[in-house]
Amino acid sequence: MINKRLLVKNLLAHNDENSFYDKKRFIAIGEKEGKGKFLKHVCALANSNPSNNSFIVVGVEDEDNRIVGVDFFDDSKIQNLVNAYLDNPPLISYENIPFPHLPEGKVVGLVTIKSIGKICSLRKNIWKYYGGSVFFREGSISLPKVFDIELKDTNSEAVATIEQHATNNIELTLDGVIDFLNHRHKDLDSDYKVFKEQFVVCWAGNKKVVNGVTYYYRVDIELINEQVKLFYSNLDEVTITYDNDSFSTIEFVQLGLGAKQRYYPLEKVVINFSENGTYQIKSDLLFEPPVHDKNELKKIYENNNALVAKAKKNIELTIAEVKQLRYLADSYLICFLNGFEEAKERMEKARQILKPKYPKVNASLKEALRVLRKVKYS
Repeated sequence: MINKRLLVKNLLAHNDENSFYDKKRFIAIGEKEGKGKFLKHVCALANSNPSNNSFIVVGVEDEDNRIVGVDFFDDSKIQNLVNAYLDNPPLISYENIPFPHLPEGKVVGLVTIKSIGKICSLRKNIWKYYGGSVFFREGSISLPKVFDIELKDTNSEAVATIEQHATNNIELTLDGVIDFLNHRHKDLDSDYKVFKEQFVVCWAGNKKVVNGVTYYYRVDIELINEQVKLFYSNLDEVTITYDNDSFSTIEFVQLGLGAKQRYYPLEKVVINFSENGTYQIKSDLLFEPPVHDKNELKKIYENNNALVAKAKKNIELTIAEVKQLRYLADSYLICFLNGFEEAKERMEKARQILKPKYPKVNASLKEALRVLRKVKYS
């Protein structure tokens, strides 16, 4: 079993960027340019390593390998994105790796890419890259190839050595459990469960019981053996259930116009553990978006835009307008789900404008964009 935090450290300590490893300060797959660049690197790494894993480490400064982290990213549908744009797409996963020195909510992203042994290429145009393009790694650069296209296995031994050095042990597991329960989340209700005598899942959050059902908020869930953060949210509420073979969560999002708020189930995630030391994660989208009158939404949408424009000009907002900002993220998200396509771009711009003076509004916009990403990719 590989400890992913050790794996990241080994990649950063012993190897500069090369044909099986890349590092990024961040990735932006929500926009065309960022999506195109990401797909290019995935394609190149898959083609350059047909017989073993390749990796992209996200949240690292390029110049000095300093780990600065990125926001928690829980896009379980990233395989769908790769499948949609690449022929012979590799198997791909994105995992969130906690590091002790990073602020709460910040992690290192680890993208693992496994080729299926066939030449991978772009299926259709994306940004400035054309459908049919084939990319390979040359040193630390992903470049297109138009001739002598052949898959070669040159890195199996190096990757095997790095993964072997990242093998987990009982000391790391015990230290991880103690740190999670007694240090990082000592102010929250926390617990753990051992599955199949091998896997340890820890979770923490503020607990409340409504109609006999226990909900958690300010939730953090980690698979300690692999040092992978499975879920993190400061705002949404989660139910947790488990038996001897599986661990399940249902995430709820609070959504509504103004003070008329209600909880909507967003996604169910089930981790099934097997006796052979493996596990599988299955996610199902449960979200049914609320439907509202278009004329009512148009007024709210225009009012939101006016509020953000006023804040951009550093015009002092009234007390009533500041209260309206509390519902900005919800109303923008509902507008998008009801056909206002530009609402997503408006949310992105509003984050940058409101972040310095209204950090809580910025946080709610970030959560709304996370929900939107899940719904859109599904």
